Amino acid sequence: MTRATAVRAVLAAAVLLVSVFITLTMSPRLGLDLQGGTRMVLQAKDSATTRADRESTDRTLEVLRQRIDSLGVSEPTLTRSGEDRIIVELPDVQDPRQAAEVIGRTAQLSFHAVQGPGAATDTSPESTSKDPSSEPTGKAPTAKKPLTLPDEQGRPLALGPVRLSGAGVKDATATFDTEGGAGWTVSLDFEKAAGRDWTKLTGEAACHPAQDDRRRVAIVLDQQVISSPQVDPSIGCDVGLPSGTTRITGSFSADEARDLALLIKGGALPVPVEIVEQRTVGPTLGAEAIDASARAALIGAAATALFITFVYRLFGALAAVALAAYGVISYAALVALGVTLTLPGLAGFVLAIGMAVDANVLVFERAREECAARPNGSLRSALTAGFRNAWSAVADSNVTTLIAAGLLFFLGSGPVKGFGVTLAIGVIASMFSALVIARALTEIAANSRFVSDYRGINGIARPGRVRTWLTRRDPRLFRSPRRWLLFSTALIAVAVLGIVVRGVNLGVEFTGGRLVEYSTSRPVDVDTARTTLAAAGFGDAEVTTAGAGDLSVRTGKLDNDGEHALRAALAAEGGETTKVRDELIGPSLGDELRRNALIALAVAVFVQLAYLAVRFRWTFAVASVGALVHDVIILVGAFAWLGRTVDGIFLAALLTVIGYSVNDSVVVFDRVRELWAKSPRAPLATVAERAVLQTVPRTVNTGMGALFILAALAVLGGDSLADFALALLIGVCVGTYSSVLTAVPGALVLEKGSKAPPPTRAKGRRTAPAPRRAPLDNGARV
Repeated sequence: MTRATAVRAVLAAAVLLVSVFITLTMSPRLGLDLQGGTRMVLQAKDSATTRADRESTDRTLEVLRQRIDSLGVSEPTLTRSGEDRIIVELPDVQDPRQAAEVIGRTAQLSFHAVQGPGAATDTSPESTSKDPSSEPTGKAPTAKKPLTLPDEQGRPLALGPVRLSGAGVKDATATFDTEGGAGWTVSLDFEKAAGRDWTKLTGEAACHPAQDDRRRVAIVLDQQVISSPQVDPSIGCDVGLPSGTTRITGSFSADEARDLALLIKGGALPVPVEIVEQRTVGPTLGAEAIDASARAALIGAAATALFITFVYRLFGALAAVALAAYGVISYAALVALGVTLTLPGLAGFVLAIGMAVDANVLVFERAREECAARPNGSLRSALTAGFRNAWSAVADSNVTTLIAAGLLFFLGSGPVKGFGVTLAIGVIASMFSALVIARALTEIAANSRFVSDYRGINGIARPGRVRTWLTRRDPRLFRSPRRWLLFSTALIAVAVLGIVVRGVNLGVEFTGGRLVEYSTSRPVDVDTARTTLAAAGFGDAEVTTAGAGDLSVRTGKLDNDGEHALRAALAAEGGETTKVRDELIGPSLGDELRRNALIALAVAVFVQLAYLAVRFRWTFAVASVGALVHDVIILVGAFAWLGRTVDGIFLAALLTVIGYSVNDSVVVFDRVRELWAKSPRAPLATVAERAVLQTVPRTVNTGMGALFILAALAVLGGDSLADFALALLIGVCVGTYSSVLTAVPGALVLEKGSKAPPPTRAKGRRTAPAPRRAPLDNGARV
């Protein structure tokens, strides 16, 4: 064993031990779509149209944190997103109506002197007091004009300026009055300075006669008089209530009193907030998704391991061991970094297992070529050359995938970000698995005399079946490259026709609205459900079937109370009705997400073009990006013809397909560049055909590894992952075709009009010398 091999083996063992320890001692952080709960995205606004700044949003987040903590939700998560958005995650909250009401209320509490009965109710924006929370004593600025609001009985009261605000309240508790008969009330404790203001306010009110409206103090919450008690007749003028406490009465129920105390104690929101996104997932759906993904991962990984073992014999089996190590390492990295594992992220983890074999396949195929060039060379030298010659393609293909993952993280939203993080970690872990673990295992095996001598065992000393079959034929693929381009153009035309004729079925995430899935105890067909909902006033609801007999209802604007009524209408037909999934997207957010999706695609194309132009010739870069655009259009067109939903999960699959397509093109053009540098005077069409035939075994074997995983996801992953797996299945097949029969013909056509000289041999790249005949000895085998 060489020193380098020993270092790789020790490093691999150390990383594996740490990963196993993390896996056994730490638990993953599950997203709400896997553990169940409600996720809200709140938009903070200074006014109806103006967004709040970062400082106001941060103060709003702290107030919301106090309110949610008081709700008793287990392990809630609140984070600021951008300048003016707040993401709230509430595990195990299945009915978000109460939480949304408490979270969304501004809770502007103020205490007013009453000037007398008013002639009309005035709740115009001009009459609203400014935010009092910045006043240290609880005082607030004077309103621009007198505020007139109805009291508890509906009579209008003319109110004076705000004399005291909720900012001066130290504590608020809900109590039940057993002696006075007032029922549930809210007791307030004032800060020291605010208590003095309260004494002064009640003292001024006490100067008016009993039963005079001006002897009352109005307590206003969010532009509504919730209580206007008279100052007791025993209180003298300018004396006031000496205590720093008071209580609010108003025929409250127990829940109303607790919510009011919670709002006051939490404080007023510095700015109003609007719920622009709300997602609720039942715990059963999350558990089923985890089980389905786990089954798909095990079966798909087992099928992939068996396949590469069949193709590459012993070295394939060692690569399968490295693949298992990859799974442990990437999972441990996700747990150790505290990455929230979402449903798309889980699918990305499973998908990365299939893509992790790519580097091993590249190395083994290059090692096979080396063995063919040096029939009498050592197995160890062939393997070393395989790793060396495959490095360029491995690096370029993984960088393009990392670019796609980065775009998913920075331009995606919600669970799509988790998919980007998972994909990036998977790429890095797969490189370590292939270049450190698999290399150490295969180098140790290559040093064995038994493995070296018996070529049928090691798996790389003999050419594979695909390579053997191709060498017996001369397909002459690129005699007329324009024919392939015409065929690709025809495929694009069919896809565009589907987009125009059938239209793209954009999900709620991009259009705005509400999508709810229900499970009923009694089967309800779609027509019956439509009729029932129309009779209940939901005539615009679109009803379709979801998995396992569930119903999916999609509507435009629908608040939480409306959703409750809709569920009740279905329950009348289907018996016990359980909400499985609930997605609410505001129209403004839907427009933004749709715009960001288009930006993500444009940026993906541009960044890939820029990277390829730096690494390769501009003609290769343009041809690769042309194939990439070809794949995107065909995938969108296929979903249009199939009537499948295009949503954020589809966007994640689409960007992954972009990375995969460029990955394939990079491998082909890397070989074209290498062969052309060796034979600069040879016709490019001939060089390209040789490059394609040499890389086809890698393309086929890598594609098969990914297809095993995707097929398992499509069949076993459940409805939540079916569209994701279908998009990637189509994308992998189309990407494999386009990287060879669209990108290469496109480059040949572009090169005819290019005057750039052929590429030179890359620095540091060594080519294998002419094979030498080894001398025979008594132990040689012929």
